[in-house]
Amino acid sequence: MKAAIATLEARLKQALVAAFGPDLAGADPMLVPASNPKFGDFQANGALSLARQLKDKPRAIAEKILAHLDVSDLCEPPEIAGPGFINLRLKTEYLEHQLKAIQGSDRLGVEPAKQPQKVIVDFSSPNIAKEMHVGHLRSTIIGDSIARVLEFMGHDVLRLNHVGDWGTQFGMLITHLKESSPEALTSPESVDMGDLVAFYKEAKKRFDEDDAFKTRSREAVVALQSGDEAARTAWNALCEQSRREFQKIYDRLDIRIEERGESFYNSLLPAVVRDLEDLGLLVENQGAKVVFAEGFINKDGDPLPLIIQKSDGGYNYATTDLAAVRQRTDKEGANRVVYVVDAGQSNHFEQVFQVAEKAGWVPENVELIHVPFGVVQGEDGKKFKTRSGETVRLKDLLDEAVERAQADMNSRIQAESREESPEFVQDVAEKVGIGAVKYSDLSQNRTSNYIFSYDKMLALQGNTAPYMLYAYVRVRGISRRGGIDFEHLPPDATVHLEDEAEFALARHLLQLDEVLEEVAKELFPNRLCQYLFELSQKFNQFYDRCSVLQAEEPQRTSRLILCDLTARTLKLGLSLLGIQVLERM
Repeated sequence: MKAAIATLEARLKQALVAAFGPDLAGADPMLVPASNPKFGDFQANGALSLARQLKDKPRAIAEKILAHLDVSDLCEPPEIAGPGFINLRLKTEYLEHQLKAIQGSDRLGVEPAKQPQKVIVDFSSPNIAKEMHVGHLRSTIIGDSIARVLEFMGHDVLRLNHVGDWGTQFGMLITHLKESSPEALTSPESVDMGDLVAFYKEAKKRFDEDDAFKTRSREAVVALQSGDEAARTAWNALCEQSRREFQKIYDRLDIRIEERGESFYNSLLPAVVRDLEDLGLLVENQGAKVVFAEGFINKDGDPLPLIIQKSDGGYNYATTDLAAVRQRTDKEGANRVVYVVDAGQSNHFEQVFQVAEKAGWVPENVELIHVPFGVVQGEDGKKFKTRSGETVRLKDLLDEAVERAQADMNSRIQAESREESPEFVQDVAEKVGIGAVKYSDLSQNRTSNYIFSYDKMLALQGNTAPYMLYAYVRVRGISRRGGIDFEHLPPDATVHLEDEAEFALARHLLQLDEVLEEVAKELFPNRLCQYLFELSQKFNQFYDRCSVLQAEEPQRTSRLILCDLTARTLKLGLSLLGIQVLERM
């Protein structure tokens, strides 16, 4: 079937533009959802913007538009309000027909993209020999949700983890471990991640204070880069230990991602330097080879260089990112490359993208997109840290969310005099705790900083994961109490809308495809969160106002269909955020 509201909006816009006549074919009908249900479902404000151009009163223009507007198959007779607003109210039978149609659709009426793209989503990107911390939370969760939405919309998505697995830090760490714990370089299982982090801190301290150690570390980097067998064995051991720990986090968060670290692009770096040189884009600056991108200056007002090759011959992050751009467009054939990286890297990516375009490495059909996000703050408004001032480990953050969800669950079970198995409590706590962390992040506009609060994210009221999950559980409760198998409702059953709460829920259910198309295009998952929050609100209002199981037929089955569509929409929407639903809480 055709997508419901998205197609509807397009049809209404086409009808309005047709009513403008050929002379105004390029005019914007300014169609928006009505702010109040009493005014209908949509409002077209184009007459107001045309007043100056046509030198006529907006209301008179609106009357002329109405005389040529044909939306009789979709809407009740349009009305003019105020100075020239055109109010459009969908026909009840149209809504009922669309609801019945999406009930029979596995995709709830959401059509896949007509022109699927190859999309690379670059996200998470922790560093080898360092633990994942709260700073990796946003990239990992936002990137995963964007990938899920794009995949659902039919795009071919490659999820890439651009881990920091190369460079000076490895020479430093390998040199230190050779001297202090050589077994860590041959058997990854001999040390845990905490030991590796401690070794890294010790190595960094020595590197900063001991010139002889610094020299040996740099020699180790050269050996690693030249393919020395012992150096490669040690490097592989360090990477493997980190991978195992990263995977524990990814498994817990239900994240699928393919590692392709900085080392993957190492052999491609000399060609980046050579080709930029041949193109005349590379210049020497203080012994380094750089490109000066247009529009970038330092704090002194001087042009800001993008370093491609350092004075000692080593490469920089920009070199690797440029090599990645070429590989992703040439070899992977990507149409969109999405970088989910914090807002502090915005200038870096603007420079890299500009240089790649100047070099001719970005075909016309390819879009490079930086998806920036703000930092996670504590309730004091400062960067989220432990009491000792350390960066919060991601593992600890997730553990505490689950522990708090479990404590809340146990207190509710006790208050309700219920008996539940420890396995049930643990399963609910894990899903609620992890879901709450994800939703709290995704429900924010990603470009803003946000305050991390366990109490707020775990609340049963408000724009939270528990509120969404509870709405889903309510529908499952109807199924259990009434012995209803939602998958086998009568095939000939129809939808009958009578109560205003039913109409509000119906209209909202039919907006899913529009929301997902917008998220796939603009890459803001918080818009899906807002849609699901409003859906839960509208369902709860419907649930409180309208009897379901006690209603007479055909109203009973009609309302069961509304309940089923709500639950399926919540389940799908939450899954696209990486959140699992529960049958009971």
